[in-house]
Amino acid sequence: MRPGYTEPVETKWLEDFVSLAETRSFSRSAQLRHVTQPAFSRRIQALEAWAGVDLVDRSSYPTRLTSAGETLLGQAVDILGSLQSTRNMLRSHQAAGQDMIEFAVPHSLAFSFFPHWLMDLRQRFGALKCRLNALNVHDAMLQLSEGNCDLLIVYHHASQPLQLDPERYQMASLGSETLAAYAKADAKGRPLFGLPGHPGQKLPFLSYASGAYLGRLVELIVKEAPTALNLDAIYETDMAEGLKAMALEGHGIAFLPASSVVKELKAGSLVQASAAGSFELNMELRIYRERPEVAKRSKPPALALWDFLTQTQAAKV
Repeated sequence: MRPGYTEPVETKWLEDFVSLAETRSFSRSAQLRHVTQPAFSRRIQALEAWAGVDLVDRSSYPTRLTSAGETLLGQAVDILGSLQSTRNMLRSHQAAGQDMIEFAVPHSLAFSFFPHWLMDLRQRFGALKCRLNALNVHDAMLQLSEGNCDLLIVYHHASQPLQLDPERYQMASLGSETLAAYAKADAKGRPLFGLPGHPGQKLPFLSYASGAYLGRLVELIVKEAPTALNLDAIYETDMAEGLKAMALEGHGIAFLPASSVVKELKAGSLVQASAAGSFELNMELRIYRERPEVAKRSKPPALALWDFLTQTQAAKV
């Protein structure tokens, strides 16, 4: 029996607990929830402290819920569903928001690709109002699946497919861009650190946090590199903009989407840290929506924009 305490329960604890019940793995749920495993474990322990009982049987593998945990699971699913329904109802009262297209976009796209894409879109499509929710990839996908946005824009690579059911969601391609290595330029315009480096040389590596989508693509680049890369991870974050800021200060090499370094390359403050075409990966830019027949929301501006995007894509084929 655990001693209970009176601090209020946090919604994210319940979401963590439901994820753990689904995956039956602390490490997998921590990855899906985009937190470290120790942090995830502490949140489950906090929920148990609040409940006053053990919710997880840690003596078994895969992880199994206790009888108290099974009881809480049903309640947690109902509570989270009720909260989401209430949020949707409250948002439905925002009549003025019917002309506002809501986008869910990962941080890496929100800072680089999206502003330029939106300006170009306004010139071709016309005026539109939009709201941007910048999140990690997992939470951005949840925004779409839970009916909290009209459109989702994400990177896609065949090695890391997104789990979006094609029977429920429609997809259109917005183009592609390259993920490559960059470093600060020296006085002669050469990278301070270059790939693949020299034998025995450790290259300071600015890394994405564990579980980040772009981080998994960087792992693929390293794995498939024709030459072993002796990268020494000295810093990590889940945001490309954070890695770019560190690279600009000369801390090391960062793998960044091309759209995020356009200004820096032009100014000469960053340069590619490898020969063109090497240690790179091409990603597709995709936009998703729920199919109209099952969609939780159906705003006329969002429908019109989708028709425009799909017609534009068809014209290019």
